[in-house]
Parts: sequence; structure tokens; C-alpha cells
Amino acid sequence: MTRGFSAIGLVSPRKPENVGGVLRAAHCYGVSQVNISGALPRSLSHPSNTPMAHRHTPTFIVTDVLEHIPQMTTIVAVDLVDGAISLTDFCHPERAIYVFGPENGTLGEDTISRADVSVFIPTRSCMNLASSVNVLLYDRLQKSGRAYDPYSMQETQILEASQ
Repeated sequence: MTRGFSAIGLVSPRKPENVGGVLRAAHCYGVSQVNISGALPRSLSHPSNTPMAHRHTPTFIVTDVLEHIPQMTTIVAVDLVDGAISLTDFCHPERAIYVFGPENGTLGEDTISRADVSVFIPTRSCMNLASSVNVLLYDRLQKSGRAYDPYSMQETQILEASQ
């Protein structure tokens, strides 16, 4: 996957440290935008958001987390619901917004019914919001066959093991 983009949607996040951690992950993995709905922490400048990612990644405070997404974007609900595909078996779409629910609940039927696909992260118990976003974004990067050069911060092709 050499084209496309990823976006993150957060539905009613509760903890400012998780919002900060999500923004940091978005910055680290080159996410194109973050949409946040619901009652928000007072500030996006939480200490866990060390790169002040909201200054580099467009971050929208919205009424509906699915507002302001480009046409032909695949909506991926990340939730433990019936019919969800395990992340280990999931093929990431070229253009996607990954929507995560609150730390203490589910996305809800309204959001899930508008999703094109639902995915769950197979774990023994639930992870926190920021950890879940990091795992999903790493999985997208790993499956894309691309990596970021930490020195130039530019995307580079991963060489095949057989070469």
C-alpha cells in the first residue's frame, strides 16, 4: 500500500491521557486527521501528547465523529461486536477512518451500523484506548510493507527477505 491515508475517530473519550496518547500515535504513524466527538478533556496538550501532535495533524472537534471525512473513505469500527473480523486477519483498506469507542463502553449501534466493516483486537482482556490505537496503526504499517526511516521521517520500502 503506497497510497491512501488513515484517519482516527474517537467517540466520547473519557481520559485526557488517552487522547494525548492517541494524538501522539497519530503523529508517529502519519495519520492524516483525528476526529473527536463527545465531552472532551479541557486541553489537547496533555503531557502524554509530547510532540503536540494536534499542531501537526489536523484534529477536529466534532458532533459526529464521521463528519469531515473524504468521500470513498472506508469506515472501520474497532469494537468487540458480533461479526467483527480479528485484526490478525484484517486487510486494511487504502483509505480508512478507524473509529474507536470510549474507554468504558462500546461504539453503539448508530456508529457500528454506518461502518463498512468491524474489527476487533484479539487480547485476553480489554486494552486502553491509546494502546488499541497504537496496535492498530502498527498493524496497518506492518501489513503495508512500508516503514518509516527514523532519520529522514520519510516512508521507505521494506526490502523483501529474499533479496
